[in-house]
Amino acid sequence: MNKTAWEIVQKARSQNRPTAKMLIDYLFTDFIELHGDRLYHDDKALLCGIAYFNNTPITVIAIEKGKTTSDKIKTNFGMAHPEGYHKSLRLIKQAEKFKRPIFFIIDTPGAYPGVGAEERGQAWAISQNLLALSKVKTITISLILSEGGSGGALALALSDQVWMCENAIYSILSPEGFASILYKDVNLAKDASSLMKLTAKDLYEYHLID
Repeated sequence: MNKTAWEIVQKARSQNRPTAKMLIDYLFTDFIELHGDRLYHDDKALLCGIAYFNNTPITVIAIEKGKTTSDKIKTNFGMAHPEGYHKSLRLIKQAEKFKRPIFFIIDTPGAYPGVGAEERGQAWAISQNLLALSKVKTITISLILSEGGSGGALALALSDQVWMCENAIYSILSPEGFASILYKDVNLAKDASSLMKLTAKDLYEYHLID
């Protein structure tokens, strides 16, 4: 039976979904996490490092939501601050220097929209990632693991290949946000989700993912 867009939204947000860390542990060996943006502090929402995949050294840049409540608080529920995107930019440049492929794992409702994040240049940090990825001279692959929301996801998704899991979503904003703008009623998010074409099947048919 085909699932509706709203059913896929619910699955993408499920507590039972795998996290980026779980996928890293499953796919890669000898993962070494690298910390900090060299400017402000270490954003736990961005889990970055180097690892091996089939004996090939790669760079892994992932947005981590966490499983437990305490983990989710540490990672800000997968909503990265500017320093998280500074850290990913540092790893993108490092990967290019050492000719390592980059594998991005994306699971975020969006970049953190708080006052502090805006004061520290959230939009600029995202734009610098997009600029770097438009020019980087190494292989890049992005996977939308569960949620891919707004510029916070796009900052890590300008890649040679963009993949999505079957029960993932990728969109400019949440169905609730879309409904509040289009219908002036957040309770119509279910109806909005079907219009947004945010599922992997929809986006593949529109040639927006690979």
